[in-house]
Amino acid sequence: MRAVILAGGFGRRLAPLTNEVPKPLVPVAGKPILVWQIEWLKRQGVTDIVLAVGYLRHKIFEALGDGRKYGVRLFYSVEEEPLGTGGAIKNAAPYISDDVFIALNGDIITDIDTRPLAAALEKADAAIALVPLRSPYGVVEVDGEGRVMAFREKPVLEHYINAGVYAIRKEALRDLPDRGNIEETLFPKLAQQGRLRAVVYKDAFWRSIDTHKDLEEVEKMLKTGPGGGP
Repeated sequence: MRAVILAGGFGRRLAPLTNEVPKPLVPVAGKPILVWQIEWLKRQGVTDIVLAVGYLRHKIFEALGDGRKYGVRLFYSVEEEPLGTGGAIKNAAPYISDDVFIALNGDIITDIDTRPLAAALEKADAAIALVPLRSPYGVVEVDGEGRVMAFREKPVLEHYINAGVYAIRKEALRDLPDRGNIEETLFPKLAQQGRLRAVVYKDAFWRSIDTHKDLEEVEKMLKTGPGGGP
């Protein structure tokens, strides 16, 4: 399979870091986010990777080149203006040759196994990875009489969120918008038709890097060594 990495965003919440460097190139524990992603995909046998680029794309060209130094082949799909996640994937269609491909947001670091996602397409046109929702705040447990029983620091909640990693059939590209987000266009349509599946990853490492606080927390996790990250 090929993979499409959505690497064209502005990353405004990480400014001023992203004033001169595109968000997917922001270093985390010594490596740009994109390099973490490329190495993760390569470990799963995905060596043809399409980068959907826009903002400061020349920096990505210069940093990664053709991918040879990472043992992969990189292709570039250029957005002259923001197209949204759905439009960006559709714009990359000329580079997608396989019947099934992986798509992912360019601001996550994870070690999830994409094979179950591809397997879920047996009776669907797309599958999304779900991960547990972690509270951004500490939680206070209180009994029925108002007594504080315990404090739980940022617990995992009994809900699942979209991990931003997908397996998609090539034929579904025709249903993508020229401009718009996949989460608001294709996925609701497929869900209504019973053609969307979900794969739950309860114990995988997954973090999205949206803010400076996220960046600090993920760096600490990745620097702890085995068990701290991918």
